Amino acid sequence: VQLQASGGGLVQAGGSLRVSCLVSGRAGTPFVMGWFRQAPGKEREFVASISRSGRATNYEESVKGRFTISRDNVKNLLYLQMDSLKPEDTAVYYCAATAEFQSRDWRSYEYWGQGTLVTVSS
Repeated sequence: VQLQASGGGLVQAGGSLRVSCLVSGRAGTPFVMGWFRQAPGKEREFVASISRSGRATNYEESVKGRFTISRDNVKNLLYLQMDSLKPEDTAVYYCAATAEFQSRDWRSYEYWGQGTLVTVSS
């Protein structure tokens, strides 16, 4: 299973950005998916997760109401729409997949993308 994240970039505070993640390498039942981020000098932290069907989602408290996770199981794509961005959202964003259940713990995810850098300027 390969995950490839894309869509990061530089955006001003208050702006929007959408990052994507293409999942390839295994057909059949889709995985539970998640987004995590890691800022310089900080630990990797949970951002959002989504169930296999896409009907159930979870968010880290600080991004609720600003970020939206979604997926397209036909195209094998995962998205994270980020609105009202803040400088503290600056980080490398990673997509991850697990064959198990939704989790906020990065150690529960078996497969990882390479990360895409999001920089929010003030």
